[in-house]
Amino acid sequence: MLAEPKLKTLSAFVNDLTKEELIWVKGYLSALVADTEAPAAVVSVENTATKKITIAYGTETGNSKKLATEFAGKAKKNGVHAKLVSLDQYRLTDLPKEEYFITVISTQGEGEPPLAAQKFYDHIHNNGFKIPNLKYAVLALGDTSYPMFCKTGEDVDIQFEKLGGSRIAALQKCDLDYELEANDWFTNVLHSVAATATAPAIAKSADPLETKKAVGKKIYTGTVLSNINLNAKGSTKKIYHIEIAAEDVEYISGDSIGIVPQNQPWVVEEIITLAKLDPDKIITWRNETATLEELLAKKINVSYLLEKAIKQFTIITKKEVALTRVDLIDLLRQHPIDAAQFEELLAALNPIAPRIYNIASSPAAHNGEMHITVLQDVFKANKKKQYGLCTQFLEDKKEGDTINFFIQTNKRFRLPADDKDIIMIGPGTGIAPFRSFVAERDSIGATGRNWLFFGEENFTTDFLYQTEWQDLFATDVLTKISLAFINGAEEKNGVHHKLQKEAVELFNWIQSGATVYLCGEKDPMSKDVEATLLTVIEEQGKLNSEEAIKYFEQLKNEGRYMKDVY
Repeated sequence: MLAEPKLKTLSAFVNDLTKEELIWVKGYLSALVADTEAPAAVVSVENTATKKITIAYGTETGNSKKLATEFAGKAKKNGVHAKLVSLDQYRLTDLPKEEYFITVISTQGEGEPPLAAQKFYDHIHNNGFKIPNLKYAVLALGDTSYPMFCKTGEDVDIQFEKLGGSRIAALQKCDLDYELEANDWFTNVLHSVAATATAPAIAKSADPLETKKAVGKKIYTGTVLSNINLNAKGSTKKIYHIEIAAEDVEYISGDSIGIVPQNQPWVVEEIITLAKLDPDKIITWRNETATLEELLAKKINVSYLLEKAIKQFTIITKKEVALTRVDLIDLLRQHPIDAAQFEELLAALNPIAPRIYNIASSPAAHNGEMHITVLQDVFKANKKKQYGLCTQFLEDKKEGDTINFFIQTNKRFRLPADDKDIIMIGPGTGIAPFRSFVAERDSIGATGRNWLFFGEENFTTDFLYQTEWQDLFATDVLTKISLAFINGAEEKNGVHHKLQKEAVELFNWIQSGATVYLCGEKDPMSKDVEATLLTVIEEQGKLNSEEAIKYFEQLKNEGRYMKDVY
C-alpha cells in the first residue's frame, strides 16, 4: 500500500488523465511489474524496437470505439505503442506517414460509412495519393440482416490495397455478436506487428500472446407473459407489445435485447423435400453439430439470401441464376438440386442474424421482465409480399412459449441525473426506450421534468401505450406530451413539425440543461428532426448557422444529445 504523500501525488496525477491515457498508464505499469516478475506470456518488444500503431475507429453506436479502445489497451500491454483516434478527428494528411494503421469501422444503412467516418472514406477514395509504406488491417462491424453487410469495411480494405498499402491481416467481418472474433483477429494483428519489426531486439516467449479471454454474449431463456397488438382495428400496422419473464437478467434503461429468430417449420419441411434431404443426418456447420433439420430450423438463414450464396449456387449447379435477393425455398423450386449439392451449398449460407429491439421496460418498475415493442415488417421482394423473419417469429409466440435472447448494452443512451430534465423524441416504435425511461424515473422518484414527443399515423388506432401516457401525465410524472398524427391533420404534422411549433419552450428546456433523446427510423425521420433542432437553436438562440452547429455539437459532446436510430 502507498504511503499517504505518494497516494496524494498519484491521485492528483490520474485525475487529469483521459480514458485513453489511463489505458496507456495501465500498460506501462504492467510492463514495470512484469520486469520484476517471471517472464509474462506476451510478445515483448524492447524500447528500442517498440512498434507504433494507429488504431482509428469510425462508429455510429459506439461499438467500434469500444473495440478500438480495448485493442489500444491490449497493444500497450504487449509493448506496442498505440495511438487511439476517431476518424472524424484524424488528420488525413498523416495517412501516408503511417507505418501501421488499424481501422475498426461499422457500416450503416445501405452500405454507407458512419457519419463520423465520411470525410475519411471520401478522402481515401477521391484523392489519388499513394501509401506504399503503410501496413494495415481492417475490422468491419455490421449486421448480416442487411444486404450490404460490412460494405464500408470491405471498401476501406480494398482501397488501401489499391493505394499501395500492405495488408498484415485479412479483413475481419463481424456480426452483432462480435467480441470473440474481434479479439482473436487483433491477437493475430499484434503477432504480425511483432513479426514485421525491423529492429533486432525482439524477445518472444514460448507461450502465445496473452489475450484477455473473450466471452460471447450470455444467452438467456425467457417465458412469454403476454403478446398484445397495440394497434386498434382499422390500423394499417401491427405493432406488438411483448412481455418476457426471465431470472437474473441485468440491464439498464436504454439497453436493447437481441433475439435470434427461427425459420418457419413449413419452410424447413419444404426445403428438405425439395432437396431430398435426410432430416436426421448429423452434420457440422460452422462449429455447430446437429441434425440437418435442427440446423435449418434454428441456425441457418434461408431467407433473402446474400449475393455470395447465389453465386455459390450458380457454381454448384452450373446454371445461370439472377443475382437478386431471393429466399432459398424459391431458389430450390426454380432450380432443384440433390442432397450432395445442398450440403456443398451450406458453406455459403449465413447464420440467422439476431434482431435488436429497444427494451421498453424498466428494471425498477418491471422486476424480472423485459418488454419490447415490435413492428410487423412487411415488404415486397420479387413482386411478392413477404414478412420479416423475426417479426413473424415473435408474432406467433403465445403465453408460456420460450424465447432465447441476450442483452445489448448501450452506454451512449443513458438517463441523466435524477434532477435533470429530459426531452424524448420517439415516433413509432422509437417510443420503446422512453417508456422505459419514464417508468424508471417514476419508480425511483426522480425530480427532473419529462417531455415526450410522439408521432404516428392515426390518433384513434396508432397511439401506442395511450392509457399509460395519460396516467403518467395525470400524475405529473410526464410533464408535457406533444403529439403528431399524420392522418386527419389539416397541415403538415410530422414530429419534426411539432418540434418547430414548440420551439420557444423547447429551447428554454435545452438552455436550462435538459438532455435531448432521439429514437426511431434513421431515414428520413432522424435527419428531419436534427435539421429542425438546428433551426430551433439558430432562431431561438439568435445565432448564425455556424454558431448553431457549434451549439449542437456541444450538446453532443456534453452527452446532452443522444440518439439510437435504425
